[in-house]
Amino acid sequence: MAPRILLARHGQTEWSLAGRHTGRTDVPLLDEGRRGAKLLGERLNRQPLDGLPDAEVRTSPLSRARETCELAGFGDRATAWDTLMECDYGAYEGLTPAEIQVMRPGWLLWRDGVPDGETLERISARADEVVTWARSAERGGRDVLLFAHGHILRSIAARWLGQDIGFAARIRLNPTSLSVLGWAYGEPAIESWNDTGHLPA
Repeated sequence: MAPRILLARHGQTEWSLAGRHTGRTDVPLLDEGRRGAKLLGERLNRQPLDGLPDAEVRTSPLSRARETCELAGFGDRATAWDTLMECDYGAYEGLTPAEIQVMRPGWLLWRDGVPDGETLERISARADEVVTWARSAERGGRDVLLFAHGHILRSIAARWLGQDIGFAARIRLNPTSLSVLGWAYGEPAIESWNDTGHLPA
């Protein structure tokens, strides 16, 4: 069987709710985020996923992702992996897109990058590392479940599809969402994206 990557974005935080760029700042989950993480866990443990008993689980070491993983019921199976940390936004850390537009009209993260932060080339290389690992033959075709952050998960999806990292601009990802990267006719494909059906309306 060809492996899939299941992407779980962390639950809601104060900064994600406000639209602030949250890179390496370790912002905790809100109560809403904790409730969502538990509902995500229930979703992952229902059919057809049934708890993904054979999947390898990895999480970003940042607390908002790690706690989401734990509350979803996968903490005892998860390995923390620095490669899954969110992008380093440098001088734009904590700012909203609107605030950045005032300083730099027309700015787009996926095209322009950030001053004093992580380059797009480095983000792409980290995403490639995840994709290469997930597809590696020694893993025996097992699925992978990743708990991480919006922009790095979007980057992983872009590179899974063989697209330039700029493609990530076109695939939004909400907090506590579940997405699946798989295959169609032997080619990498998106099976589902930004699914929040397990959350309250």
